[in-house]
Amino acid sequence: MNLSLLLSIRFRSKIRGVEQMDFQESTHLYLDANEAIYVRNYMMNNTANTGNKLTKRLVESTKVDDTKEILVWDSELRGFAVRIYPSGRRTYFVQYRNQFNRSRRKKIGVHGVFTTEQAREEAKKILGDVAKGSDPSKQDREDKAKPTMRKLAEEYLAVYAKPNKKPKTYTTDKNIVATIFLPRWGERKIEDITPHDVQTLHRDLKATPYYANRVRALISHMFTIAIKWEWIEYSPVRGVEKYQEHKRNRWLDDTELQRLWQVLADFPQQDMANAVRLLILTGSRYSEVMNATWDQFDLEKGVWTKPAQTTKQKRMVHLPLATQAIDVLRTMQKDTQRLKDAQTKTEQLKAITHPDYLFPGNNPTKPFSGMRRYWYTMRQQAGFPDVRIHDLRHTHASHLVCSGMSLAIVGKLLGHSRSVTTERYAHLSDTPLREAAAVFGDKLATLTMGIKPKPIEAVVVER
Repeated sequence: MNLSLLLSIRFRSKIRGVEQMDFQESTHLYLDANEAIYVRNYMMNNTANTGNKLTKRLVESTKVDDTKEILVWDSELRGFAVRIYPSGRRTYFVQYRNQFNRSRRKKIGVHGVFTTEQAREEAKKILGDVAKGSDPSKQDREDKAKPTMRKLAEEYLAVYAKPNKKPKTYTTDKNIVATIFLPRWGERKIEDITPHDVQTLHRDLKATPYYANRVRALISHMFTIAIKWEWIEYSPVRGVEKYQEHKRNRWLDDTELQRLWQVLADFPQQDMANAVRLLILTGSRYSEVMNATWDQFDLEKGVWTKPAQTTKQKRMVHLPLATQAIDVLRTMQKDTQRLKDAQTKTEQLKAITHPDYLFPGNNPTKPFSGMRRYWYTMRQQAGFPDVRIHDLRHTHASHLVCSGMSLAIVGKLLGHSRSVTTERYAHLSDTPLREAAAVFGDKLATLTMGIKPKPIEAVVVER
């Protein structure tokens, strides 16, 4: 029998479990005679059975063996020992049997960080927990297996965010994770994150309240997903309130629209001018217009069918088109056809295999992505450098409301899934309220015609 091979492969774990047992106890591990003899010899050669109480002097005076580890057991507290490594490092531990009669070890700490007496007291606590049915070693393994915030972030991005969110949103989430979450909480267990931790993070971002709220929303959703995965039982984001956000109400009035339309007429890049015209005439989101393909439009019926994957509410939308929008699209269609006619046969074949975007990029597999720099020039020329592209959508909605359209209809055109989103334009549709208020005012004026208030007489107050 090759006993060294036996040790290294088959019985190393068993030997560790019997280092404090006598020869008779080893037979319960189902060893044959030769194996039991080897186990006994192994214990004798690797254990310093001093028969003394572990003290600082004994621990430090025990000589180091450069070829193997040495175990020094305490004579008073059964299971308490120190392991001396060839490197000279000394570590306290306690050995016990769990409820299944299996030998286990629990590390206490390194000599120097723990004194011998401190380690002894800790050993007593551990053995006391074992007597109550606990298994500290198992608990340690379970704690190590609990997911960290780094694990949650990686799984959230890979399993949920990437398949379900838009590429831009996924990139934003990834940046927040890399710059905010991981530096603060990366190695912490998910269950250790408290509401105070979340509140502190939110407070530290107070200088940028909108961004702070976006970070809070991402944290909240990550913990919601963790609850669904049964990694935790509650979310620490509960009770952490958002900072108040003031929605922008910037939109173009009649004069500004006239100036912009003149700028668009004179703009050298008419394809980019057409993009702005469609944004205003349809009230659609920037991503919806720039990612639109010709097969989404039925110009005869005047309908734009937006696929579910391109809309914010993740459902198909059929948007009726104004005559002016159809005219813009027909003009673009003619320009596109002229460009196709000018293409070589090779270019035409290459274009067939890719989406036919309204605004194609240099790479035929993707739409044009540089429109924002052209908008910067347009707004400077029109004299309103503070207007964002998304404000064109507000302009569309605001003018509809001012023209008497109901909020319900405007919300339908904008593709709002919640009526509360459209209510931001309610202050623009107060004409019916003014008329209703005037009805009673006029009636009261008629009823009280000729009745004038009595002049106020001066009253002298005696002092």
